[in-house]
This record gives sequence, structure tokens and C-alpha cells, in this order.
Amino acid sequence: MDLQQALHQRRARARATSVHSLAQAGDVLGLERKLHENPTLINDRNPVMSQTPLHAAAASNNTDVVKLILDWEGPEKADIEAKNMYGETALHLASKNGCTGVARLLLERKANPEAKAGNGMTPLHLAVWYSVKHEDYSIVETLLHFHADASVTDNEGRTPLAHLPKSPSHQKLCALIQSHLDQQTKEKALAACQNSQIKMDALEAELEQVIGLHDLKLQLRKWAKGMLLDERRKALGLKVAGRRPPHMAFLGNPGTGKTMIARILGKLLHMVGVLPTDKVVEVQRTDLVGEFVGHTGPRTRKKIEEADGGILFIDEAYRLMPLQKSDDKDYGLEALEEIMSVMDTGKIVVIFAGYEEPMKRVITCNEGFSRRVTKFFHFDNFTTQELGEMALLKMRNEDMESVMFGFKLHKGCTADSIAKLLDSETTQKQRETLNGGLVWPMLINARENLDLRLRLDCCDAEELITITMEDLRIGLKLLST
Repeated sequence: MDLQQALHQRRARARATSVHSLAQAGDVLGLERKLHENPTLINDRNPVMSQTPLHAAAASNNTDVVKLILDWEGPEKADIEAKNMYGETALHLASKNGCTGVARLLLERKANPEAKAGNGMTPLHLAVWYSVKHEDYSIVETLLHFHADASVTDNEGRTPLAHLPKSPSHQKLCALIQSHLDQQTKEKALAACQNSQIKMDALEAELEQVIGLHDLKLQLRKWAKGMLLDERRKALGLKVAGRRPPHMAFLGNPGTGKTMIARILGKLLHMVGVLPTDKVVEVQRTDLVGEFVGHTGPRTRKKIEEADGGILFIDEAYRLMPLQKSDDKDYGLEALEEIMSVMDTGKIVVIFAGYEEPMKRVITCNEGFSRRVTKFFHFDNFTTQELGEMALLKMRNEDMESVMFGFKLHKGCTADSIAKLLDSETTQKQRETLNGGLVWPMLINARENLDLRLRLDCCDAEELITITMEDLRIGLKLLST
């Protein structure tokens, strides 16, 4: 016997006793001995199909071997979701070979019944093929018992039911799958309904933190309700067009809540699945526009990439437009064109914010802007009553990182009394210029005044943390000095 023949025989003997052949043959003791010798073979791939021992055992309906592999206590655990060269898991192989016992064991061990092979087929797709050929429905029944989704489509857009030939001989199988499909549709609709209410409650909790802006909050509720109803429609198997959130313009003075609403909107659009993230990237002209030729494009694209999948919030957006139409060298136009070039992709939502009058100039002077921005929201100045409510809300919601944490307002500091204080201690111009920006500095200054008026030997716990109306009054006066 020459050397080549000897090597051939040795390889043949090795193949005969490989972990894959032992698993396929159902040799529990032989496989166990082999794994003790080399525990790393638990997920070993064969050279032809790239299958593991678990694949081999599952395809051959060797339940005891599958149990041995799944229970193996070695340095490496068996990968129950390992895929062969066709993207099939062990559950796929058990399903297409009608191995009901193995399929049940794999499913009990949390194998994924919705795993997709390279052609997009799930184990249920393959189980239908087997059942049609062998007129044995037990493998289909097993998968459905473990809640395999009967509505999943393969790469050709076909559900498991669509693979069933239209023949009277298959009516029982058809009825079985259709019955589960109907039940699953009802369950999905119920889950969607419950989930919708949870999401709506979460939105309402966010909106409770917003003072005023009643018309805008109504619009947010409308959007949320429509999007959540779309979720329910899809859960019922209805084919409806997807929604693309519109680009928006927020018009109003500083401090009227534009940035806060943008953040809530980001959470809303992510919550209902319109945007993949809830991030809101806030920028101004200086973040987008370069000082020299060739700087603006890369700088703007970087911010667009940063906001990808979320919201790009451009404050004082009117500064991107030159004051004179003849000023075509202004780099702000280049930034605006870069932004508008991605607004039709659906990958990003852009919110342009700023004073109402300057923003009107942008809207009327740029055709691309007016075509792409379809929703305009006007942020009115806050009334003194609303500012008073805002002060109370801020004091209630401060966390441990805030300088106001642990402090409280005196019971005489009501929304009405703070509103009267604002009327008497601030001018209309101040309120229109700062709006909500008045509240936080007022509270900070009031706390500092509390410290100033207290004696160091004060030991009254309530007095040490209670801000009075006089503290607030002095806090407001400090804003104008």
C-alpha cells in the first residue's frame, strides 16, 4: 500500500468517526467520547455544508443526540441558532425533514421559530413543504403550538400558507394554518392596542411638562394618534402607506419652548417607529458655515450625518439666508442647499427655527425651502400666568444634579402671585425677549438671595430650604441690573 492510499484510508476512517457522522448516526456514546477528547468540536463545521453536529442530529431526528449537544457542559456551548451554508438553523432542518420530536425539543430550548434562511424561509415554510409531500401535519402543528408566526413572508413575499398548493386534499392543512393566522392576527391587534395606549400615555407625560402651546400640543397628539392607528392597521394585516414625517418651521421668539418641543417630537417619532432614533442635533449657523471656500460643505455634512435617523434642529435658521439677494457669496446658502439635498431621503427630519419675521424672508425667498417645509408652528409669547406655572413646574421636577434640588417655594408662591410679580417687576420687552428664559435665572437668583438673608446660626430646616416671594422679587430685580 502506497502512502497516498494510506492517507486516503486514514481520512476515510476519520470521516466515519467525525462528530458529524456520529451525530447523524445517533451514536450518543461515541459522540460523548469524542467531545470529551476535544470539547471544541461542539460547534465544528463540516467542510461541505458548513453544518454543526446539531444540524446533523436534527436532520436525522436523533433526539437523544440533540439533547446531549444542548446539555453539553463544556467550555463552549452549542449554538442553537448556528446556520449552514444555506442560512438554515437546526430547526429548519428538523422542520423540512418532519422531525417533530427534535423540533419540539429545540423549541422548548428557545430556538427561534422565525429564523430566516438565505431565501427568507422560516421553519414553518419548510414544514409546509414536508407536510404537503408526506401528508403528515404534525411538524406544522408543533411549530404553530410554539407560536411560529404564520404571517412571515420569504424573499418572494410569500407566507407559509401561500406555498400550499390549491388542492382539496390539502384543505385540512390550509384550515389549520388559516385558523392560527386569524388567531395570531387578533393577538397582534390586541397587543398593538395595549402598546398604543402605553405610548400615548408616555407622550401625555411629556406634554404635561410643557406650559402653554395648546395648538401645537394638539397637533402632536394628532400625529401620535394617526401613527399609532397605523400600527394597529398593520397588526391586523391591512396594507397601508407608511408615513413620512414632514419637515417643519418653528416660528417665535427665544424662550418659547421650540427646542423642548423638538426633543419631545424626536421621542414621539422614534416611539412610533417613524425614526430609528430619538436624537435631536441642535445647530446654529456657526456649526454649519465655514469661513473659507470649501469649508461649509464638509462641516454641514458632518452635522447631517450626526443627525441621521433623527432630527436636525436649526436655530436662528434665517441666518443661513443673505440679507441681500445679490449676496451670492454668502456660505450660508451652501449650507442650506446641503441640508435641502437630504430632506427628500426620509432619513432625517429638519426643523428650522427662529423669529417669525426673518423666517418669513427665508420661506418666500427660497423655492426649495417652501416646497420641502410643509408644517409651520407659531410659538406665542408666554403670558405671565404661564410663566408662573412654569416656575412651579421647574421647582417640582428638579433632579439631584440641579442647583435647585432640595429647595422649595413658600406656599404663598402660587402661579397667580408669581404672575403678578412678573407683571410688576418686568417689562413687556423683557418678557417678549426672554419668555421662559426669565424663569430659571429668577429661581437661581432667588436661591442666592435666600442664602444672603439667612443667618449662619439658622437651624430651622424649613427656613433653610424655602424660597419666598421676596426672594423671587429680588431675583427678578437682579435680572435688570
